[in-house]
Amino acid sequence: MSASHPRALAPIAFAYATFVLAGLSAGVGGVLLPAQLRDYHLDKATIGVTFFAFSAGFLLAGATAGALIHRLGTRAALTAGGVAFIAAGLCTATRPAFAVLVGVQVVAGYGTGVLESVLNAYLAALPGSTTLLNWLHAFFGVGALIGPPLATWMLGFTAWTSVWLVLALACVPLVAGFQLTLRATAGSAPAGALTGIQPPPPARGLVRTATRRPAVLLGAVFLAVYVGLEISVGNWGFSYLVAERGHGDLLAGYTVSGYWLGLTLGRFVLSPATARLGWTANRLMTACLIGVTVASALLWLVPATAVAAFALLGFWLGPIFPTTMAVAPALAPGDLAPTAIGLLNGVSVLGGALFPFLAGAIADRSGLWTLAPFALALAVAELLIWWPTARHMTAPAPALPAGA
Repeated sequence: MSASHPRALAPIAFAYATFVLAGLSAGVGGVLLPAQLRDYHLDKATIGVTFFAFSAGFLLAGATAGALIHRLGTRAALTAGGVAFIAAGLCTATRPAFAVLVGVQVVAGYGTGVLESVLNAYLAALPGSTTLLNWLHAFFGVGALIGPPLATWMLGFTAWTSVWLVLALACVPLVAGFQLTLRATAGSAPAGALTGIQPPPPARGLVRTATRRPAVLLGAVFLAVYVGLEISVGNWGFSYLVAERGHGDLLAGYTVSGYWLGLTLGRFVLSPATARLGWTANRLMTACLIGVTVASALLWLVPATAVAAFALLGFWLGPIFPTTMAVAPALAPGDLAPTAIGLLNGVSVLGGALFPFLAGAIADRSGLWTLAPFALALAVAELLIWWPTARHMTAPAPALPAGA
């Protein structure tokens, strides 16, 4: 880790802890669904409205995070996101009426999206950003792995609403930690938050200006496809393995867990490893995209390798999202970088909703075997989108710090 001063390390540690919490909140969702369906007497289609509400709030956060950073500073923006997350969690813990719960999910999505976007922008402005961001998102994976067993254990002796009470309370010390370890720098970008130097006031229409840059648009589409691939395989992988590969429930469950574990390990391992080789972030990205394509092809063309292919697919997918965040300042440099990062983060959630839906619709029509070629098609699309994205960078992709 490049930042060695205790004052710099403390907010990084709180950032990692915040992403563990974000992963936890994502991981508990599937476990809580059956209890919510019983409690509200709903069908699966109706409860799905909450997913779209969360996505709407997350997208709104991505569109406004840059403005929050510029107007309020990093510390205040993180406080705003944390307060929204806490408020949504506390309201959910009261078991509100379903209509209110839908509205609360917009707030939860907004709070989560602001926290993620601001922390991505904050770490992207630090030396060694590629490794820092890979570790940041690896800790999200840690939380996502812990979430399901934690929620299952709690449901054994308490109501589902208590899980959200615990998540809300867990966010309180994180907000306090950012208040204590970050300087108040109203009107500054993340770099200013680190140095105390006030950059020039940002121009009006940050979102409009950022979206006029081809690199930002390409990067947003790239991440939407990436998240679509990640979630499609994660959501439909179990059913695919059982129905098409004849795996038992236990083996299929372990295989999907191996996929998510591979995703987390890839983020912890690949960036430091390639740093020692002197690779740039762009070279790491290219290697990961080729690895994803090869693993997807194995999953489709060599069915006997399904268990290994899932693990490899997760491993090579892992660094793609955080590495994209690391190169985002090269897609929209200067004052536009935080807004671009927020947009990339926000738009990615659309891919996470659209492509799994398409994968399910295609499977309904033609069978679950289509998941493998669907994954391969998205992997190839990522490669095709990344090449022009990299060409539009205004500066070389950052080198990975040796010894990170």
